[in-house]
Amino acid sequence: MTRDKDSIYPLQFLKNDLLASIVVFLVALPLCMGIAIASGLPPAAGLITGIIGGIVVGALAGAPLQVSGPAAGLTVMVYEIVQRDGVAVLGPIVLLAGALQLVAGFLGLGQWFRAVSPSVIKGMLAGIGVLIFASQFHVMVDDAPRGSGLANLLSVPESIYKGVVPLDDSPHHLAAMIGLLTILLIILWKPLAPKQLKVIPAPLVAVFVATVVAAVFKLPISRVSLPDRILDAVNVPAWSELARLIDGQIMLAALAVAFVASAETLLCATAVDQLHTGPRTKYDKELIAQGTGNMLCGFAGALPMTGVIVRSAANVGAGARTRASAILHGLWLLVFVAALPFVLRMIPTASLAALLVYTGYKLVDFKTMRQLSTISRGEAAIYVVTIAMIVVSGLLTGVLVGVGLSMAKLLYNFTHLDVRLEDQPERDRTVLLLSGAATFIRLPLLAQMLEQVRPTTELHVHFEKLTYIDHACLDLFVNWEKQHKATGGRLVMDWDDLTAKFRADDSADDSAVNAPDGGEASNGRRPSMRDALTAGAH
Repeated sequence: MTRDKDSIYPLQFLKNDLLASIVVFLVALPLCMGIAIASGLPPAAGLITGIIGGIVVGALAGAPLQVSGPAAGLTVMVYEIVQRDGVAVLGPIVLLAGALQLVAGFLGLGQWFRAVSPSVIKGMLAGIGVLIFASQFHVMVDDAPRGSGLANLLSVPESIYKGVVPLDDSPHHLAAMIGLLTILLIILWKPLAPKQLKVIPAPLVAVFVATVVAAVFKLPISRVSLPDRILDAVNVPAWSELARLIDGQIMLAALAVAFVASAETLLCATAVDQLHTGPRTKYDKELIAQGTGNMLCGFAGALPMTGVIVRSAANVGAGARTRASAILHGLWLLVFVAALPFVLRMIPTASLAALLVYTGYKLVDFKTMRQLSTISRGEAAIYVVTIAMIVVSGLLTGVLVGVGLSMAKLLYNFTHLDVRLEDQPERDRTVLLLSGAATFIRLPLLAQMLEQVRPTTELHVHFEKLTYIDHACLDLFVNWEKQHKATGGRLVMDWDDLTAKFRADDSADDSAVNAPDGGEASNGRRPSMRDALTAGAH
């Protein structure tokens, strides 16, 4: 029996993967805890997900250089689930979401999860960024988030005031100083750090310095809560909670988690493929790996996971060559959490919240709106509406509205046809200008316009702006031409160009071109699209 070549580790890559795993570990450590806090869960829940994402998913992944763990993209959804249904039900939801991903992977649906409009995905990420920014801004000043995304956003000025003006001897201003220090260090580290230290991730430096400052000045602000043993944080779902999976609302939540996690993972995998020249992503295999990981996270009562672009980009940038770097980063997380939990308990929550405030800001890519506007105003509108609906109505509603608008736009593009008739009697000529998609749905409009053509005129048809024309519309032109010739008129249509651009059916695919004047096919020439349509009429 032969072994999978991917299972034979090339030892010459060990140095690269070892160094890369340390860099990714340093990036992942603060993010795992910060995302857990933002999701309404203890930091240990994020660390457990990071460990599983590294060791288990890293070993099974179809995208070897992608790194999985808790992601900002699911933060808002998880927070809503925890607030609405309680922490205990999160485990079963993540378990079912993982099972759905596993089944989807075995059914070969990995490619289909990529079939989501970029405007919806970018709008989803931007909407998530707004919600994360708004909720964590309050945590950054040691305050509690408000009830909804819109309420969080509208009350940001209140938190700014608390962070600037101390009230009732509260420590809000002290926490705000730590948060601001964290953000400044993240921004300034890369351009100002010595060249030999740039390899150290900016978030780690920022959180470390903020922790030291808070400890030296003994600031009375909130800090990370972590058990002495990581196993104490494992929360296996009870049978009573698993029984709730038959609840329609719970099933819908699991479907939403599975969809968003899969879309984010596979889009991330596509982006990672563009960063290196190594093995390409096997999408179904990656979906199976993610499903396995999320099922384990569900059993442990931890956060759901996705492939994460920040960690993955750091992995590739640090020189990783194989999946060993992702596996080792999970191992380092496990060792650090097991051996040094007291170090993590010194970290101010304001610093982790500030890290996520900056992450949320970066997710709102202000260049995207301009780029989408240059491509299509419709795509830009879908992007804006998706963001607005996520902020106002929640993540799932916003994504569904965005997908619905994308489908509506697709239907419009496929059925919309602009027809303009320009009569030039002084030249005994008429021009028919077509733009859009000429399908059987718009056949009545096209026939109506042809009926308005003067009997003896020469009709010139321009279809340069057509995106599609089907057999029914082509057949209409062939039959109309016969009637028009009988009245002394003539049809001028560039069948050569039309044949090159559009294929009416399989019988016309192999055809050559025909002269625009409607002459019969000569000997030695294959029948054209026009000939095929004429023959079909008989």
